[in-house]
Amino acid sequence: MKGVILAFDYGLKRIGVAVGNTEIRIAHPLETIQGESNEVKFGAVARLIGEWQPALLVVGLPAHMDGNEHEMSEQCRRFARRLEGRFGLKTVLVDERLSSADASEHLNQAGLRGRKQKPVLDQVAAQRILQTYLDGLSHGTA
Repeated sequence: MKGVILAFDYGLKRIGVAVGNTEIRIAHPLETIQGESNEVKFGAVARLIGEWQPALLVVGLPAHMDGNEHEMSEQCRRFARRLEGRFGLKTVLVDERLSSADASEHLNQAGLRGRKQKPVLDQVAAQRILQTYLDGLSHGTA
């Protein structure tokens, strides 16, 4: 599948979003969606899909380090099914173990520490999830 890809780091309070494409295979943080209601969240997703016209959506699937299901795993699967059903776009789940820790470390190295990370942490985690997917394309594993 060629084209733009949007990736999501789903959380109950915030959803990080990243964008990339299959041509250059580099993911970029895009924004953090915040909202109490699903209506607000899906409205923001609809706006991004309209703006970027993605060929594919990627959602991070959390798991514990031993591979067992995380408490949020089923929530993320439900979010992915809703995206696919609502927008008619293929949606792929990608293992996101350590994406948030990796994103936090990356932001620490960039000089953003502690509370200063909060506004961008989720979108950088989404970037890490998308980069994992794009790297898999290079190695034939995605």
